[in-house]
Amino acid sequence: MKLLRMDKVEKRYQDFTLQCSMEVEEGYITGLIGANGAGKSTAFKAVLGLIHIDGGNIEILGKNQRNFTTQDKEGLGVVLAESSFNGMLTIKDAAAVMDAMFHKFKKKRFFDKCSQYGLPVEKPLKDFSTGMYAKFKLLAAMSHEAKLLILDEPTVGLDSVARKELLDEMRQYMEEEGRAILISSHISPDLEGLCDDLYFIRAGKIQFHEDTDVILSDYAILKVSSKQYEELDKRYIDYQRQEVFGYTLLTKQKQFYLDNYRGIAVEKGNIDDILLMMSKGEKA
Repeated sequence: MKLLRMDKVEKRYQDFTLQCSMEVEEGYITGLIGANGAGKSTAFKAVLGLIHIDGGNIEILGKNQRNFTTQDKEGLGVVLAESSFNGMLTIKDAAAVMDAMFHKFKKKRFFDKCSQYGLPVEKPLKDFSTGMYAKFKLLAAMSHEAKLLILDEPTVGLDSVARKELLDEMRQYMEEEGRAILISSHISPDLEGLCDDLYFIRAGKIQFHEDTDVILSDYAILKVSSKQYEELDKRYIDYQRQEVFGYTLLTKQKQFYLDNYRGIAVEKGNIDDILLMMSKGEKA
């Protein structure tokens, strides 16, 4: 079952247009990656109904967004980079608010998790460190048995230890059937180890969608001299960039070049390599 479907969604601004189609399957952690200003946050706001869209259709939890009720929204757990709780509230205060808002709020489990991460429940949120506040926001989003988590840069500004803790929480959340996560991040290695599939957005448009396993197994960066480039079978080259030494190439057919061109450098592809080639290279 698709827990989220964006079909040709469009949002026009004076100097930017979002044109986005994307799906999130039940049981999947789906990543949305792209540079700052590429349209990640705009896409999230469109899904959540925080901005009016100019075209297309959005379905959430099997229901058209236009018909989404307040009760339906309890099925979503949300962390937005730009939003925050009132800084004067404590965790105890926030828990009381969530208890009133969500019928399935798990109060005891929420406080147990806060205790696990050493979050002070009577300290104003404005006095929390970046890491403490990020953990609190994620735990709050997971506190009411949401089916779909929508997480916009939830690990931004965190050190590697804090990021790992939050990523582990997401994996634990996904142990229960019927759930899914849509997450954006500019920290590509985090998504490589977390996500089942990835969308790449640039200038408001989806440029690329692929299973993470396929990216890590089939994609490669080729580095060839000018002479090797001339002799190369380029049928499976997707992007290319001219360098001082010759060319850097992106392919989805790593094994073909390993089998047929023993003399060229074939490097295992990763998300950063792919994004760099798609952003800076030329389509072959």
